[in-house]
Amino acid sequence: MSATAPLFPFAEYWAFYVGFTAFVLVLLAVDLGVFHREPHAVSMREAARWSVVWVTLALSFNVAFYLYMRWSFPLDPRLMAIPGFEPFLAARETAFEFLAGYVVEYSLSVDNIFVFVVVLSYFGVPAAYQHRVLFFGIMGALVFRGTFITLGAILLQFEWVAWLFGAFLVFTGAKMMFGPESGPVEPHERWVIRLFRRYVPVTGVFKGQRFFVREEGRLHATPLLIALVFLEMTDILFAVDSVPAIFGLTKEPLVVYTSNIFAILGLRNLYFLLAGAVDKFHLLKYGLGVVLIFVGVKMAILNDLWDGHFPITVSLGIIVGVIAVSITLSLLFPKALEEPR
Repeated sequence: MSATAPLFPFAEYWAFYVGFTAFVLVLLAVDLGVFHREPHAVSMREAARWSVVWVTLALSFNVAFYLYMRWSFPLDPRLMAIPGFEPFLAARETAFEFLAGYVVEYSLSVDNIFVFVVVLSYFGVPAAYQHRVLFFGIMGALVFRGTFITLGAILLQFEWVAWLFGAFLVFTGAKMMFGPESGPVEPHERWVIRLFRRYVPVTGVFKGQRFFVREEGRLHATPLLIALVFLEMTDILFAVDSVPAIFGLTKEPLVVYTSNIFAILGLRNLYFLLAGAVDKFHLLKYGLGVVLIFVGVKMAILNDLWDGHFPITVSLGIIVGVIAVSITLSLLFPKALEEPR
């Protein structure tokens, strides 16, 4: 597989992007309009069932994507004109790149769930309305992730950007492992809430699952909207880490976009499944830190040492192995409870 020729140039695959995005929007519309029309607290059983559904959809897409590449690559004269291009090998490696990107993004989501727990608790969002906030948070994430991926694809045309992204991932991984843990609503971040309240009147209490209500002839936001705005802010920060991480595994924007979106789709149900047990995975941050450092080194150094492409099967094995070990050690060596002062 050549490092100089894109497998999926946007000019040829723009319809695929549009179709995939439309498919995702339909799934979300069915999710909210059919299965979650009435507000209710999501049980662990329901969350587990939906988590299986979203993971199955992602893996099914990966299989279908692989079969499509095996069929289409040999028929593409542009690719077959590349010296040494092996269509079946390229299809297999690209499918593994999707899987690796999905695993990394999904694993990073576990760490992000802690932030979601604290944000929703900080704003006192009732359990029955949390799914609605997370749903519209996902809708915003689709826009922000698409923007970040587009910018990343443009910037990575310059070789020095790969070094910059790689160094950033190494720094982020080290910070995740050894940096202090901070809450999501820090004093320097509360200015956003104060600014929002200055220009938009906010009701003092929740008004069901509505984001806006009209009181005394004037439109007011509800605390539910403020929680949503803050979740969108945190997702932007998450994207700064996760998008470069997946670009460290593949240079194909289409693979980055699809794997990222599928991981995001499962985030809501993963939240309801793990929200009460997130402290049990206290060593996961070290595993994720190691993964980010490895991807950063791969992006900046290892790819060049392996003629532009470090073996994706080895990368996937390292990523899955490190995450599995960190989760296993977290369960074998539970976090010590802090004694009350």
